[in-house]
Amino acid sequence: METQAHSLNMITALQNGGFSTALIAVTMAAAIAFIIERFYRLFLQLSINGRSFMAEIQSYLLNNDLDGALRVCNGAQKAALPKVIKAGLMRASRSEEQIQNALDAASLEMIPQLERNLPYLALIANVATLLGLLGTIAGLIRSFAAIANADPAQRQALLSAGISEAMFATAFGLVVAIATMVCHSVLSSKAARIVSDIDEHSVKLLDLLSARKVAHTSEK
Repeated sequence: METQAHSLNMITALQNGGFSTALIAVTMAAAIAFIIERFYRLFLQLSINGRSFMAEIQSYLLNNDLDGALRVCNGAQKAALPKVIKAGLMRASRSEEQIQNALDAASLEMIPQLERNLPYLALIANVATLLGLLGTIAGLIRSFAAIANADPAQRQALLSAGISEAMFATAFGLVVAIATMVCHSVLSSKAARIVSDIDEHSVKLLDLLSARKVAHTSEK
């Protein structure tokens, strides 16, 4: 029953909210498409448990098994962190500066993928709010223009219809904007956490590879 009531309210808003609610519905559809794509990418594809992943990498490196560490990266190649770590492992035999450059290059390549489409969600939230305000103003203008030349008996109904249109537009725009802003905040926070994991574990990998080189040098 609750779902049906929500659907009825949205349909009512589209029917009675004027032209602006149709535009807000378009922005809502775009927001839903971006949100679904970003949730799938950030939470299902690009995300990984950084601590357990790096613990496994560390175990292989401490056993001097570079190929094993690379296999772990290849097993989770869709996630962001393994791609960056793999870039560093591929330069394991080179200098620290070259390893760091490889890690930085891989990180810079991943960050745009993490943040892709997120600015559009902030834009959609602002546009939905402004469209709701536009619908409010349009509804009030229409209502006052209609009652100016209407019969006294009809003025009450025309004024009520215009104000109803204005309020539907405002409410619909705010609902879409608030929901989009909440999703934008959640997705941006997730992207920031993945970037933070990349930065943290890149430093750890550099330390591990440096320690591995020192151990090899002392053995010789």
